[in-house]
Amino acid sequence: MPTPNPISTPTPRLTRASAGARPPAPVRAVHLGLGAFHRAHQAVYTMADPDWGVAAYTFRNAELPRRLTEQDGLYTLQVRGDGEPQTRIVDSISRAHPGGDTDRWLADLASPDVALLTLTITEAGYRAAGNEDGSAIGRVLAGLRGRHRAGGLPIALVPCDNLPGNGSVLRDAVRNAAEGEDSGFRCWLEDHVSFVDTVVDRITPATTADDAVTAARLTGFDDHAPVVTEPFSEWLLAGEFPAGRPAWENAGARFVGDLAAYEQRKLWFLNGAHTLLAYTGPALGCATVDEAVRHPVLAALTESWWDTAARHASLPAEDLVDYRERLLRRFSSRGIRHHLLHIAVGGSQKIPARILPVLRAERSRQRLPEPAIAALAGWLIHLRDREVADPRADELVALARADDGARRVLSAIDTDLADDRELVTAVDDYVDHLRHSVRSNP
Repeated sequence: MPTPNPISTPTPRLTRASAGARPPAPVRAVHLGLGAFHRAHQAVYTMADPDWGVAAYTFRNAELPRRLTEQDGLYTLQVRGDGEPQTRIVDSISRAHPGGDTDRWLADLASPDVALLTLTITEAGYRAAGNEDGSAIGRVLAGLRGRHRAGGLPIALVPCDNLPGNGSVLRDAVRNAAEGEDSGFRCWLEDHVSFVDTVVDRITPATTADDAVTAARLTGFDDHAPVVTEPFSEWLLAGEFPAGRPAWENAGARFVGDLAAYEQRKLWFLNGAHTLLAYTGPALGCATVDEAVRHPVLAALTESWWDTAARHASLPAEDLVDYRERLLRRFSSRGIRHHLLHIAVGGSQKIPARILPVLRAERSRQRLPEPAIAALAGWLIHLRDREVADPRADELVALARADDGARRVLSAIDTDLADDRELVTAVDDYVDHLRHSVRSNP
């Protein structure tokens, strides 16, 4: 007779009871923009202070809050370098909510126990009109309005998106959205709501089905909301927390007086190189960042971009050399499959912050920097030939497909650059160069 198959034991669902985790901490922080980056970054830092729990909201995805609620807010963080992934179970999210839970959102923002609101709403979220139903700024304003009516205790707003001066950007967006409000509320905003500037850094690619399999293998738990990230993490903050904050420094966060030079370094060197590779890499047959930085042409373009940016950077040269070395190690790691087309999303917000400042500085010195031109040419090809995810997609795709597409697209993001005939010609020529590369690398 054949030997019967042994009965397999089902993998238990990840919950606080199954994992032996602490009970949910009291909610003292609210987060808007529940997604992979928040769960790989701010939620991990907050876990270092067991007295602080997070109520996390997303207005895009009802499925993720449901999964996290079924898991009592827990999820597996897989930290991937070049060897076996390291795992930890993150327990700082006390509650997870979909965007339709408006009453709970307003109650949390009005609660005297809540001292801060962190946000990861993408670059586009800060530019959407605040008084529109469903916009991130509109939601924030509604929450602050309710807090004011409930007694007006102070609160800190902590944006964690890749924007220079993100605290100031958020402050201006909230002020503009509140222009039609009564004077008492507007005065309260000025006196009791602080806006903290931050620099955040941790490469966090989209999660795949295989990541859940790996999480189960490594932890023994069935996790329907795992997150994958790299070993490196950085969080720099500058600002006031009038009602207190978690001890984020226990997990490595740094509080500094001025973030400008660090913002510049992050946006130009890391994000700028990512944007360059996202638009030029596919032309040479590369799908991920680690593939791209191993390609000799793209590796040379990346180093040239860093050389160019370094000419205009504020931090000391030795700091930049060390940063570049670390970036190259991070980009080259095979543990993180960071897809170029994912990075290519939202170019109309990313290019003005990451590429154009360096390009303007170079043009003021009558130089035509190849890597910046390559990034713009690659973006033009992306707009013409690929599926475009961008808040201005319809407008930009139509402009890019016109006969003078390079000039028109440049005009949409910087009219001065669009009037630079030498630059426009260089971008057009580089489009032809990249298209030839596509034909040579089918």
